[in-house]
Amino acid sequence: MPRPVHFEIHASDVARARAFYGAVFGWSFEDWSDFAGTPYFGVLTGEDEPGINGAIMQRQGDSPAPGAPVVGAVLTVGVEDFDATHDAVEQAGGTVVRAKQALPGMAWQGYYLDTEGNVFGIHQPDEQAR
Repeated sequence: MPRPVHFEIHASDVARARAFYGAVFGWSFEDWSDFAGTPYFGVLTGEDEPGINGAIMQRQGDSPAPGAPVVGAVLTVGVEDFDATHDAVEQAGGTVVRAKQALPGMAWQGYYLDTEGNVFGIHQPDEQAR
């Protein structure tokens, strides 16, 4: 069964966000910018405890408007078959936000809107992704 495997915190100032989350939660970071082609730092939230890891990445658009009801992170779900999941998303009424893209040598990644307007990602590990 597909499970959440990753979160992303979009930041206008990636260094500031890393400093904040490192100070508050003690999270550590790995530079994954070469995979993403933009400032992107893996977030390691723990060793053996239940939970998921994630990333802090450069925001790709405008900052959320002050007072917006939800300003949050993106949940990414690990899948075995990106294309089949893409089809299921569209059949269920979801729409593409950012089309399937290769994270070279790592995975396939894409972003969608659910029927409520929430963004989520799907991620298929694949070392052959190019």
